[in-house]
Amino acid sequence: MANEANANVSGNNVAAASATTFFQLQRVYLKDASLELPNAPQVFLELETPQIDVQLEVSNSKVAEGIYEIVVRVTCTAKIKDKVLFLVECKQAGIFEMRGIPNEQFDPIVGIVCPGIIYPYLRANVADLINRTGLPPIHLAEINFEAMYQARQQQQQQPAAGIVASPASQTRQ
Repeated sequence: MANEANANVSGNNVAAASATTFFQLQRVYLKDASLELPNAPQVFLELETPQIDVQLEVSNSKVAEGIYEIVVRVTCTAKIKDKVLFLVECKQAGIFEMRGIPNEQFDPIVGIVCPGIIYPYLRANVADLINRTGLPPIHLAEINFEAMYQARQQQQQQPAAGIVASPASQTRQ
């Protein structure tokens, strides 16, 4: 019986801790979409496989206390030789409610978890936009947001380490 009482106390502590931390997706929406076919209709006559360049960016902003907007933006450019076949820019956003999350966990949640939730919607919207042009859809590859986040963290730490000046480079006035 004493073990049951200890288990209940431990269970209450876990419930109290989880009651103070809160993470929930409120809404996912297409914030912006742009599609250009600057060389149509001539590009429809091209038989070559286009070269495709994909740029991805994740940003966030605080909307209200505990409410954050996370935006995953993709720019996809397809070229045949020097002609642009199409240019698609899409911003998929999500509104997340996050409360009581420890500081050391907040950035990884915003940089890894939230984009991972939003990205499948972005992939579908990009494929749909391109499909509506009459061209075969481009299916964006899966993204490892954890690797992307870690690379960004390393990149931010490198410039600070690179500022160290050697004693020989100091000048006297």
